[in-house]
Amino acid sequence: MIGRPTRRKGYVDGMVLFYGGFRAGIGGGLCQLSNLIYWMTLHTPLQVTERHRHSYDVFPDSGRTQPFGSGATCAYNYLDLQIYNPTEDIYQLSVYVSDEELIGEWRCTAQPLYRYQVYEREHRITQEAWGGYARHNVIGRKVFSREGELLDDEWITENHALMMYSPLLAQNAEDTESTEKAQAAQTAENTEKAQAAQTAENTEKATIFTG
Repeated sequence: MIGRPTRRKGYVDGMVLFYGGFRAGIGGGLCQLSNLIYWMTLHTPLQVTERHRHSYDVFPDSGRTQPFGSGATCAYNYLDLQIYNPTEDIYQLSVYVSDEELIGEWRCTAQPLYRYQVYEREHRITQEAWGGYARHNVIGRKVFSREGELLDDEWITENHALMMYSPLLAQNAEDTESTEKAQAAQTAENTEKAQAAQTAENTEKATIFTG
């Protein structure tokens, strides 16, 4: 579906994941495109006929908005993302880039009949014999009718990836984020109490003065 990235087609050098590390390569970053297309497709009746998971978990979960393992890697000419349309409707893929984001959508000639919720289950991290860690999970998908009735709960895929960072690093990042949020909330609460106390004091002074 993505094809071979070449300079003639307009591709430039970008970051390529290579055995858990990084290097420059023509069309580097295309996995962001395949990730997006795969994620969008899981929210349609289209069927994924070929998809390959990432072998390495490179980035911690801090700031993650989608389940681990919900992307798709690609590498010409042996790893591709292929999608089949089993419906009688026409689908059009639209992808474009803003100043900071990659944006895409599946367009269809018919109104959607179903709503999809993609989620993870059976998530676990295991310490391997070689001293590092591996991460595992299962991606599932719930299918709802227009009225919100649960129609199906499907198995989508299973992921296994070598972690290129310590899971304690990810936990520390989450703890730091939680601490910062708690501190911000406490500061806001203290400020609100101080303002309320000052308002009450000013009101009391005004009452004494007018009396």
